[in-house]
Amino acid sequence: MELHIFTDGGSRGNPGPAAIGGVVYADVKNGEVVHDFSEYLGVGTNNEAEYTALLTSAQWVSQYVSNNSVEKCTWNLDSKLVVEQIQKHWKIKEPRMRVFAEQCWHLLDGLGCDWKIQYVPRAENAVADSLVNQALDAQAA
Repeated sequence: MELHIFTDGGSRGNPGPAAIGGVVYADVKNGEVVHDFSEYLGVGTNNEAEYTALLTSAQWVSQYVSNNSVEKCTWNLDSKLVVEQIQKHWKIKEPRMRVFAEQCWHLLDGLGCDWKIQYVPRAENAVADSLVNQALDAQAA
């Protein structure tokens, strides 16, 4: 089985109210969802939220992989910054972001299956984006 994970994080203001969202598909073509999440974080930056979404999904996937036959995990993010930093193509200048990246690397490298992370345009990340906005809207209500 191959998992396809779409995550997003956002803030209204930078910093401002922040939230994360994500969806995990066991069969992305048929839309078979095995997990989704949406959570309000409090005040934070957009980059903090993007990294938190990746970290939250990696924690869940780590547990799932330990109990299921998963050969590969593909993460899809609309944050070019996070993708390039996790792939070690871009330097991480902010110490706070380095902590997030190191936590992500640790979890991803310990999965016990192949994984990759790739950038997708925002339009291809609509479900995760919607989950972020649901959390932000619920908090604002």
